[in-house]
Amino acid sequence: MTKVALITGAASGMGLALAKDLLAKDWQVSLLDVSPKGPSITVELGPNAIYHHCDVSSWESQAAAFAGTFKEWGRIDFAALNAGIDDKDNFYGPTADEKGDPVKPGLKTIDVNLIGVFYGIRLAIHYFRKNEGRGGKIVLTSSDAGLYPLEGVPQYVACKHGLVGITRSMGPVLKKENITINSVLPAFVPTGLAPPGLIEAWPKEHITPMSTVIKCFNMFIEDDEMTGQTGECSQETVYLRKQPEYANESQRWGREEGGKVWALIYPS
Repeated sequence: MTKVALITGAASGMGLALAKDLLAKDWQVSLLDVSPKGPSITVELGPNAIYHHCDVSSWESQAAAFAGTFKEWGRIDFAALNAGIDDKDNFYGPTADEKGDPVKPGLKTIDVNLIGVFYGIRLAIHYFRKNEGRGGKIVLTSSDAGLYPLEGVPQYVACKHGLVGITRSMGPVLKKENITINSVLPAFVPTGLAPPGLIEAWPKEHITPMSTVIKCFNMFIEDDEMTGQTGECSQETVYLRKQPEYANESQRWGREEGGKVWALIYPS
């Protein structure tokens, strides 16, 4: 039976590259994006691709896109929660309005890169539960900024760190339902997300090719057991990154043994 993928942020960059890769393997692919080019791009991809205009920061928009995908093909096997934007508010800039009062920060980056991913996870789980025990696979697009600081985009970095935490926390629990969740953490890959001038200024020897990112996606798609993993993509190699070592035995106990106590308050 033909498998069905749903990809957010699918009209360009990594999302579009993944869509093309899966279509070449005879998947049916639902492309979600806000780009006005989305419909024409999808037509060019052929009859196994459909498009849904979707603002992932809106629960209603994302829910409608998932529902439309399920209605079209009767199943969803894989969700790539890939949509993302860079920082749209300068936290280092002016903090006061013309009256001298503090200005509320714009948090659209968090709405798209973190809240939108939570929406996608909830929706993916919902439709995977309709798969008669087959479960499904979720892959989040984090970033190497989910491991390292990047001073100019603190909201972006916070979100990408958050996706690593989500992956590691939810992986063992979702596996009980035959659902896997993993994250792709690309280094610098030239995409439309890059601001003007950055691609030209970045040294060629430090560019990570799109093929490495797709290799990481496929590793997670093809493995039915791997879950809670984070794949850092740098140059030609995918590195499975482990969580930091525990500071001491007490910290180890707090996570590995103390989980039984946490479960009394936060059952999973």
